[in-house]
Amino acid sequence: MSKLIRSNHLETIREHNQIDFDCEGVEVSDIFFQDNIKNESCVQVVYGRESLSLKMSYFIGADWLVKNQQAIYVAPKINKGLQEVDYLGMLQSCLTHGDIAKNTKDLYHIKLNEPFIEIDQQMDLLTPLLVMQFLQTLKTLVKKGLKQSYYKVERNLNSRIKGKVLTAQNIKKNIVRNRVTNTFCSYEEFGFDSIENRVLKHTLSFVRRYLSQYPEYLGPMKCLIDYCTPAFENISDEVNLHELKAVKRNSFYKEYQEALKLSKIILKRFGYHVIEVNHHTVEKISVPPFWIDMSKLFELYILGLLKDKYGDKILFQAKGSYGNPDYLLIDDMQPLIIDAKYRPTYQQDKNLSYIIEDIRQISGYARDVGILDKLGYHTVEEQSSSVVSCVVIYTDQDEGDKLPNSLTAGKSIEGFTKFYKVPISVPVLKNQTVE
Repeated sequence: MSKLIRSNHLETIREHNQIDFDCEGVEVSDIFFQDNIKNESCVQVVYGRESLSLKMSYFIGADWLVKNQQAIYVAPKINKGLQEVDYLGMLQSCLTHGDIAKNTKDLYHIKLNEPFIEIDQQMDLLTPLLVMQFLQTLKTLVKKGLKQSYYKVERNLNSRIKGKVLTAQNIKKNIVRNRVTNTFCSYEEFGFDSIENRVLKHTLSFVRRYLSQYPEYLGPMKCLIDYCTPAFENISDEVNLHELKAVKRNSFYKEYQEALKLSKIILKRFGYHVIEVNHHTVEKISVPPFWIDMSKLFELYILGLLKDKYGDKILFQAKGSYGNPDYLLIDDMQPLIIDAKYRPTYQQDKNLSYIIEDIRQISGYARDVGILDKLGYHTVEEQSSSVVSCVVIYTDQDEGDKLPNSLTAGKSIEGFTKFYKVPISVPVLKNQTVE
């Protein structure tokens, strides 16, 4: 029997690291993000003669190498051996812009139908992320205003009939008890107490109880809870999730679709039981296999910083003729093509001026007529004679966490015209030591 397969064993690895295993007689396959082989692999398996190596990419999470036998847990990358990336702080920072929340669709992948994996509570990367995103989405929804709709109610009415008489319930609650003036009826009302709003309030109750157990998460999210709670004051939290299937989508309230999707994931995470949240001394928890794309998170984090600085002048993933650059700065004085690269390589090798794959990719964007048109170069003459400035924003924990006043005032990349790179540090967990 291989040393790799140990019952319910969880192997911990750091993001973008590589480990070796004795793999005699064991078949392990690559794990792809969203189970799509066209996507980048979260875990790449490299077979040797007598062992295999597991090569990590820029993903964190937990998954099965061998279902129900061997799991793997990939933790956030260590910075300087003492601190690790505060992925939740990065998410909180970018989600202050309500329009960024709609771009988090491909940020993570959760395998709810797979067997759950037991991990230490402090290793739970998934739940805080879901809670943060739910609260930010709910804030956007509350700010816009909860929707009113028709919803079904069942009540025991006195001396009147409304809607449909529920015969079985009427006999049980009224006839056999000699309440001859009462009638148990089912009818529709119009208001805020719809099934959608009740599910959201029920989830908000779960979230509040969860955060009360973990004060390290409560701080940055308390203001969101305080903002959302009053809107649900007169709404019941009694829910039947099966009723959601009959709800019709409303394009004007498109935020409901995302909020309800997150609600169902959070409720399933806790097994739909509030008691699962109230374990003060819990050390082990079970989570579904999941992956978080740190490159995507860094991309959204930089988007938040750029929007803080330039506002609506920033276009995110604008569609060109052949590609979609991360960001475009639409500015008459100095339009820019900007790309975010979550690469430690630049920081590890201070003498490294560039990575040629990055230069080739961004150069292609700078010659895409669809992109040039969005930047204000509309004619063939303008497009042929213009050299657009390009900027690479990359991670470097030795630098500050603010963008410079001018993105082109930083380090120019030697050997290329109007190519610049800008280092930026990402949030890290304070006082986080590694054994």
